[in-house]
Amino acid sequence: MTSFSGLSNKLTGLTRRSLIAAAVGFAALPSMSLAQEVTLRLHQFLPAQSVVPAQILDVWADTVEAASGGRIEIERYPSMQLGGTPPELIDQLRDGVADIVWTVVGYTPGRFPTTEVFELPFMVEDAAAASYAYWTMFERHMAQGEFADYHVLGTWVHGPGVFHANAPISVPSDLEGMKIRGGSRLVNQLLEQLGAEPVGMPAPAVPEALSRGVIDGATFPWEVTSSVRVAELISYHTEFEGPAVYNLTFVMAMNKDVYAGLPDDLKAVIDANSGLEFSVFAGRTQQAADAPARDIAVDLGNEIITIPEADAAQWRDLAAPVYEAWVADMASQGRDGAALIDEARALMAEYEAANP
Repeated sequence: MTSFSGLSNKLTGLTRRSLIAAAVGFAALPSMSLAQEVTLRLHQFLPAQSVVPAQILDVWADTVEAASGGRIEIERYPSMQLGGTPPELIDQLRDGVADIVWTVVGYTPGRFPTTEVFELPFMVEDAAAASYAYWTMFERHMAQGEFADYHVLGTWVHGPGVFHANAPISVPSDLEGMKIRGGSRLVNQLLEQLGAEPVGMPAPAVPEALSRGVIDGATFPWEVTSSVRVAELISYHTEFEGPAVYNLTFVMAMNKDVYAGLPDDLKAVIDANSGLEFSVFAGRTQQAADAPARDIAVDLGNEIITIPEADAAQWRDLAAPVYEAWVADMASQGRDGAALIDEARALMAEYEAANP
């Protein structure tokens, strides 16, 4: 049976067509009863045409619907259409406002601290490798701990983080005094270390904040910029060769009681399309969408500044206190942060060795 699960040694890419074909094949299995219909509400904060909803969440939902033989219907609610704000999504899931959510883990700082190992500065270079490591560490350290109240479907990161601003950023001192939107607790700590004033806000609030001059710039991977019109609102972008200056972590999860209430054959559909391979697919898909979004900025005539890996040393030195603070914070919670960093790096190297 082909699905998101059952990761192959090479973790080969899956296309929308092959996923749907596989799901239809699964739906045809004679063991699949047609006795029950289930409607699940999927809630998230981005417009429906954005990369994550269109290329990841819809692919997942279409695949699950087809694999269930039509017994599962997934209603998609983009742009917070069920109400509330993006930081409320994870609680909406717990409280039953939605049955499935996708969200930025950092929108609820301190709730899921182990995930932050993948948000440390200059930690991640490849989103697929980090998503592989993230899911593996989720199963080892988080499933029965900080995520025990949720049925997690996938965990992943985006492609390399980029600075987008109304003035060029070539060296760390260029950030001094700038008000920059940060997407998580650790990104905000990094901005402070670099001399900027971090401003926390969800992605959908950024266009208005830029237009009104509330912020001078924002931190986003390239792929998000197309959905929030960043390249139209500012003229300068700073990217890094080698490991990314920052990353954010995501989680896609299902209400635990709703999952438990499914019949076993429909649980099997959800399970077959969740987990390690789905997480890698999602991270890889987000990173692959960086290039087309970057092209938009190029076509608009914006200036793209690329920091060579050798020149990133001064940035890494300034970011070192973020590591120290995180390790100390984890120690205060009885966790070995340094060991988690080593484990994440080893798992990412393991993936990269298997996928040269």
